[in-house]
Amino acid sequence: MAVRHIVFAVAPDLVLLDACGPLEAFWRAELTVAGIAAASVAKAVESGEGVASDEGRSGISISSASSGRSTPQPVAYRTTVASIDGGILQTFPGLPIVTERLDSLDDQPIDTLIIPGVPVDEHCTLQPGLVAWIRRHAPRARRVCSVCTGAFYLAAAGLLDGRRATTHWRDAPRLARRFPNVHVDADPIFIRDAGRHEGDGVVWTSAGVTAGIDLALALIEEDVGHAVAMQAARRLVVFMKRPGGQSQYSAALAAQASANGPFEALHSWMAAHLRDDLSVERLAERTRMSPRTFARRYVEEVGRTPAKTVAALRLEAASRELAESRRPLKRIALDCGFGSEQNLRRAFLRRFGVLPLDYRERFMSAVARRSGAVSEVAAEIAEAS
Repeated sequence: MAVRHIVFAVAPDLVLLDACGPLEAFWRAELTVAGIAAASVAKAVESGEGVASDEGRSGISISSASSGRSTPQPVAYRTTVASIDGGILQTFPGLPIVTERLDSLDDQPIDTLIIPGVPVDEHCTLQPGLVAWIRRHAPRARRVCSVCTGAFYLAAAGLLDGRRATTHWRDAPRLARRFPNVHVDADPIFIRDAGRHEGDGVVWTSAGVTAGIDLALALIEEDVGHAVAMQAARRLVVFMKRPGGQSQYSAALAAQASANGPFEALHSWMAAHLRDDLSVERLAERTRMSPRTFARRYVEEVGRTPAKTVAALRLEAASRELAESRRPLKRIALDCGFGSEQNLRRAFLRRFGVLPLDYRERFMSAVARRSGAVSEVAAEIAEAS
């Protein structure tokens, strides 16, 4: 049986769900693989076939001697949650957990090292002992990962220098400022960076809480294949691979970021007039500023250009319409200010990596589905009569 030791190295004020999501995913994968292997062995015994171990390229399979078919071998994901001092650790938002001491793992093999997140701000102090332990022990692991703001610990340990990395979209600018040698990309749900040179090692970083599950499923797929990861995802009732990036969950962003600020009223007006002219000149006129002054002030207050806010608001409105209604794409494109279906498709492909109808299929609400079903039945009745 293949045993993979997954170590969660946690800091005080651990965001509990950053660790719980991946832990659950690994457990579900282990149950899935064990079930598949047991069924395969039972079938082979029943049919009188011999069963021989066969460690294939993935390192995890059992082959039927006569048929040549292979199924995943039972894999034990041994998980350890450890902290510098061990013992009971208070978590955010308050549920305590029992941890082992990290130094008790010094002589144990580590397959995957995962650093979950903690609440961070501009003045947060990372635990020096944990940073030092990560720096010493990361080279021993086959792969190193972070969930959410756990990336700050990897960066402090020097593991992200020169690499692409992500974290929660809200904390990405802070990560970039604090660790300028890290190439921070705020949009992906997770990033796998294999480094530039042979022997650099693989480092995975991911966004917020639910992205930890996405990350774990990707690790499971790497270990035991797509089919098992898909089954684990089904057990968790989550997507195997979500479309798009973090931006789809953080849009309208400009309006929210500037809530109660000098452009709050402007953002409300923009959201209500998405199909109108929202050029810098028109927006400047609304705020009674010159275009140049408006553009400069806006970037200072909101942190992005007016054009990017317009694009985000329009995309958020279109996403909401797709998820909550069955309105035709042409009407959505017009009402949200894209002008044409083609422009809407381009915007979705550029930002989310999927077409609008694919987005609707994955994110449509149950209410919209029921409404659509009722409309279809009504149409059929009308046609029959």
